[in-house]
Amino acid sequence: MHHNGSPRRADTSGPSSPSVKTADHMSGMVETGVETRTVGPLSFLVSRQTFWVFVAALVAFVSLSLATDTFATQQNLFNVTRNFAFVGIIALGMTAVIITGGIDLSVGSVLCLTGMVLGVVMNAGFSIWAGIAAVCVTALIIGAVNGVLIAYVGLPPFVATLGMLAIARSLAMVASGNRMIYDFGPDQGTLLAIGGGNTFGIANPVIVLAALALLTGYLFRWTQWGRHVFAIGGNEQAATLAGIPVRGIKVAVYMISALTAGVSGILEVGWLGAVTTNLGQSMELAVIAAAVIGGANLSGGVGTAFGAVIGAALIEIIRNSLLLLGVDAFWQGTFVGSFILLAVTFDRFRGWLLAD
Repeated sequence: MHHNGSPRRADTSGPSSPSVKTADHMSGMVETGVETRTVGPLSFLVSRQTFWVFVAALVAFVSLSLATDTFATQQNLFNVTRNFAFVGIIALGMTAVIITGGIDLSVGSVLCLTGMVLGVVMNAGFSIWAGIAAVCVTALIIGAVNGVLIAYVGLPPFVATLGMLAIARSLAMVASGNRMIYDFGPDQGTLLAIGGGNTFGIANPVIVLAALALLTGYLFRWTQWGRHVFAIGGNEQAATLAGIPVRGIKVAVYMISALTAGVSGILEVGWLGAVTTNLGQSMELAVIAAAVIGGANLSGGVGTAFGAVIGAALIEIIRNSLLLLGVDAFWQGTFVGSFILLAVTFDRFRGWLLAD
């Protein structure tokens, strides 16, 4: 029997509705997965890969300062910090991608393409602001294409971004006619000052890295968007059932990754004073290494902005130390690769210990 001539709706809010119970349970799992665990500060520190990478970078810094007379000089430290800033900026965006369980192999080529777009626009007589706007639009379009192919079309991140790696570098060659651009028009001095200058003795790229690291850290730790990013990497199915816009967030992280490559491209072109089609060649390997060494888990769900910065710093310290100690530069890949293997092995052992 029903009232007012309208059929009575089934009550889906009560305990008899398994779908609602499942969604509520999954939502609780997602929220729990991104909450900070209640452990002591010392236990929390020693269990974090980022902490040990920071210790390794600190030990390397002190050791090199004692072993050589040239490492701790003002000029060399200026060069080290400036050089790792280019990788560190992109590693922030890469970390966001890796946290969701993805990967972006196109960042080196995107850096090249956006740097070339900047050069072509400014070489044509437009202002630096027009060039920066063109860089941002180009990077965001590339990131959106990557994200849509992965989130909506269903391509594996490796395949989609590997294809974009080739496309972006090819477009850089097309845009420039495969030539070097070193004349940046009336705002050339401003561009060179942004990328190659300093503020209070600190290289401008380092200041940009610090600002972006603080912003990224805030987004990861204190915003709903950040919690959703971690939730997707931790359990994408649970995130979907909890009502998180998984596809939209995936597109967003790839757009952020491409945009950080564009920002780094602007700064690197300003530092070099020229742009060629081999800019950023194989840079994606250093960026991924920085993120992984800094604690990002390629399986998703784990990563920090600070870790990305520390990972990039450690890689540059290794590279710089090899040069200063007279070690053949060909050994650089061996050292960086060893650190990657150690970082992943440490993470695996930590997972086993937590499981026990």
